[in-house]
Amino acid sequence: MAYPSDVGVIDTMLDLPFGDVASTYEFLTPNLRDRESNEDFEFPVEYMFKDVPKAATDDPLAHTLALMDHHGIDKALIGAGSEQQLTALKQHPDRFLPSISVDPNEGMKAVEEIVKTYETVGLKALAGFPAGYNPQVPINDKRWYPVYAKCCELGIPVFMCSGVPGPRVPMACQKVELLDEVCWFFPELTIVMRHGAEPWQDLAVKLMIKWPNLYYSTSAFAPRYYPKAIIDYANSRGGDKVVYGGYFPMGLTLDRIFSELPNVPFKDDVWPKFLRENAARVLKLDD
Repeated sequence: MAYPSDVGVIDTMLDLPFGDVASTYEFLTPNLRDRESNEDFEFPVEYMFKDVPKAATDDPLAHTLALMDHHGIDKALIGAGSEQQLTALKQHPDRFLPSISVDPNEGMKAVEEIVKTYETVGLKALAGFPAGYNPQVPINDKRWYPVYAKCCELGIPVFMCSGVPGPRVPMACQKVELLDEVCWFFPELTIVMRHGAEPWQDLAVKLMIKWPNLYYSTSAFAPRYYPKAIIDYANSRGGDKVVYGGYFPMGLTLDRIFSELPNVPFKDDVWPKFLRENAARVLKLDD
């Protein structure tokens, strides 16, 4: 169960430090009703995380690359919406992989954005946050279907937030059971559950056993808190289905993540799959 030091890690949730944290999460404001979220928190899930990475740095790109090199991260999935992100993708295509989020409420405009990004920067993944839209869009809502169809057509996986959301917004739209219908209707679509799927991690395992193209990412969880059901699944029949995802700079430092990772009780043969091989397959990096 030793943590390997020679695997070039693929991080499926990383980004460059934000210049302005408040504006980064401004999209959540319409759905936040409690005083702390609106007045006290700079980071919408501040109550859950200690020592959130500092946003300010003179050279975000150089800073991120140095951290990746230090922790053995070979490639990272990042956003492709800002000038800073696009610069990173252009200058270091061997290190950064483009991902975007679209709002299903926008209909064909969302589909057009997917196509445009795919054609201009080589889109590798789509990110979905059902609880973050205004109005919210449940995982199996018809507004998602044009988006899912286009992702099937282009061969792009969807990294979908699942489980109770961290920000203080309603959770019903992210219930794990909603994935069942989507996996049934779109068997060609690859879906990766993001942000833990808690408290329905046992159901998440059942659905991964049922559906070949459903995966799980450890994003937004410090390794010491990886759900036991997920570790047990990875160590048995699910070694090919659990994908590493961090949470830098959103809520976790890479120092914390990689100091805790060696204590996760994965079997020896699971580690390279978890840290690299599963992500490479999902993101089609071998093509």
